[in-house]
Amino acid sequence: MSKAVFKYEGDCGRSGYLYGLFIAEKKEVDSLIRERKYVYFGEVLGKHSEIEGTIEKGEITLITEDQNIVKLVSDLKMEVGYNPLDYVCES
Repeated sequence: MSKAVFKYEGDCGRSGYLYGLFIAEKKEVDSLIRERKYVYFGEVLGKHSEIEGTIEKGEITLITEDQNIVKLVSDLKMEVGYNPLDYVCES
């Protein structure tokens, strides 16, 4: 299975925004959105911020599936910010 580069932009209301550039398999990201999996970021935007919920389709953007670019991003450790897949809560 091939991986791709994605951008995450989450609007957290008055608390602020969460951003991330990450590598993942397209099916994992599709599943996260389609199945409305619950994610819990915790108090990442300050005390009492409690950022949690589901990820909406418009919050994650596919940047590229070009495997040369995916490898470059990985090799240069260019993944930054938040990857919502790392915060999925399994019930």
